[in-house]
Amino acid sequence: MDGHEAHRLSRRRFLASAGALGAAAWLGPGELLGGAAPPRPLPHPLPQGGDGPVQQIRRAAAGDPVQVQRLRGGVSVLSGNGGNVTALAGRDGVLLVDSGIVAPKVAAAVATLTRAPIRHVVNTHWHFDHTDGNEWHHARGAAVTAHENARRRMAARTRVDDWDFTFPPSPRGALPATLVAAERTLRPGGAEVVVRPYPPSHTDTDLAVHLVDADVLVLGDTWWNGIYPFIDYSTGGSIDGTIRAAEATLAMGSPTTVLVPGHGPVGGRADLAGYRDMLVELRERVAALKARGMTAAQAVAARPTAPYDAQWSGGPVDGAFMTRLAYKGV
Repeated sequence: MDGHEAHRLSRRRFLASAGALGAAAWLGPGELLGGAAPPRPLPHPLPQGGDGPVQQIRRAAAGDPVQVQRLRGGVSVLSGNGGNVTALAGRDGVLLVDSGIVAPKVAAAVATLTRAPIRHVVNTHWHFDHTDGNEWHHARGAAVTAHENARRRMAARTRVDDWDFTFPPSPRGALPATLVAAERTLRPGGAEVVVRPYPPSHTDTDLAVHLVDADVLVLGDTWWNGIYPFIDYSTGGSIDGTIRAAEATLAMGSPTTVLVPGHGPVGGRADLAGYRDMLVELRERVAALKARGMTAAQAVAARPTAPYDAQWSGGPVDGAFMTRLAYKGV
């Protein structure tokens, strides 16, 4: 997506990206925490000029309430502050999977669940809407874990072309100190947490986090439930890698494992399988257009996503944008 296309995306759609619209489809009742904490400065100041996806999502996170859904086994999901944040409350502390954007609001939501402090943060990937809160939590004693490539991406100036945005290096306190290169088991407070890196998929920094005792699998942005995904080609992502990640996830867990997406409502294996099938079919349709010699613009005009738009276009990525993302990878 070029800059002017990014700017056309409405605030409503960005709120969907940040998880605010997914609340209507939660599997159980949630608690709305409007005004749980006073607004605080964003972890990274908005750039002067321009009003693209990054700026809009950060602004929405600063003003919108955090919604809490209790799952099972001390696990809850917090939405409305960037990507979904998953909290595991243990006997001596809390582990967060992703930190959201405005950390004090996330911490205030966690405080409604437990008095235990937040001691650990595991990032599912490097993107700002999952890591902006790292520094705040780290300054209050939380250790940060992520894929080894996430630290590399966050420590440098990193351009995301489809957001028309260049991220400055993250502050030292935001950078993960524990790096994951292969499957690893963590035991925060005696809980069993299995962290599995994906091959490049949504990015080249993606992790699946299995909260084993509750049998909850947190997938980050390898899965967008019910909406077209963003795929970050600038940092190693691809549609083929995203399909492979969905296949790998379907081989994890059990039929009763609860799956938490990076964006959208909590779901299960049937939801993820439908997402995988949509991506496979869409890839084939776009590949056929490209094989006929069509340019990206011509492929968009052919509307290969038309059969899927009614179900999948409710987020920040519409059918035209999804076609361009698929076209890059075929």
